[in-house]
Order: sequence, then C-alpha cells, then structure tokens
Amino acid sequence: MLSTTIKEATKDAHLQLEKKVVQHLKAIRSKQDYADLLRRFYAYFNHLESAIAPFITVDVLPDYPQRRNSSYIKTDIVDLRGNIDNLPNTTVPVISNVQQALGALYVMEGSIMGGSIIVQMLAKGGITEGVSFFSGYGPSTGQMWATFIGVLNGYAANDEQEAIAVKTANETFEHFAAVFAEAELPVNG
Repeated sequence: MLSTTIKEATKDAHLQLEKKVVQHLKAIRSKQDYADLLRRFYAYFNHLESAIAPFITVDVLPDYPQRRNSSYIKTDIVDLRGNIDNLPNTTVPVISNVQQALGALYVMEGSIMGGSIIVQMLAKGGITEGVSFFSGYGPSTGQMWATFIGVLNGYAANDEQEAIAVKTANETFEHFAAVFAEAELPVNG
C-alpha cells in the first residue's frame, strides 16, 4: 500500500523537517515570534496549494474543500496581529499529475496530524491564540486522515505510480525544510 511505502520512504526527510520546525518552536518567546513562524508555513503551504489545485479536485478527494489550508494559517497570523507582507521565498516540487499532488498533500495533511503537539508546545510557552490551523479537525482528525489515506492508496495502481508519489513527498519535505533553513534563530545565553 502506498500509505505504508510513503511513510517509510519519507522518514528521513520528515525527521529533518521536524527537527528544524521544533528548533524554531523552541525559540518562540512571543506572539510575534510565533507569527513569524506561521509566515513561513503560510508562504510554503499557499505556494504548494496553488501547485496541487489543478489535480486535487472534489472528484479526487470529495472533502477537499473542508480540509485545513493556508487560509487558516493566514487567519492565525492576523489573529496574532501579524501580516503576510514580504513573505519568505519558497520553491515547491513540480506537480503535474494526481500522484504528485497526492504525494505533496501527504506532507500537508501530515502536518495537521502533528498539530496537536505544536499546540501543546505553544501553550507551555503561554501562546494560545492563532492555533486554528494546528488544531486540525478536532475530534474528526483521525477520520479525516483515514479518508485521505484511503484516497492516497486508491491512486497508486502500480509501483511506478507509488514511486511518483513518494518522490514528490520527499521533495515536498525537502522544499519545506529549506524555508526554515533560511531563517536565523536567536542565540540563547
């Protein structure tokens, strides 16, 4: 199944991105710091959503319009009194078919699955505003993930299609990590 293959094949890229995001989360000392982190998420997700839009339709993923997207991140930024001016530059993988789009969406949906951990980390630092995106789908989060995984598995009819989705998922993690690599972290101590 593609869902099993993609999870294993992207493990290293996923861990590299996660490490960078966690470093930035640990450096958050204010709502402005958090808004700056969200600006990176927004810039990347908005760019990636544009790339996958022609391929992820309601015919492919019927509940796609109800899923979290960059508009939630934008709302969170505004709630924190931030703005989306002068966003960081981003690059995204080439997306030219459904398998590539689903590979990219695997990364995006996965970030929502881990969002509850981010919300907890932020709350420990006193930040409870601007968390609508990372709050995921509430009690429906598991079901939304299962629905997505069902669609993902349904669009990989052979090894070649699986390889396409896996390659794009890895590239999506790598491009997303690059957004954080450019950000300088404050020096503590």
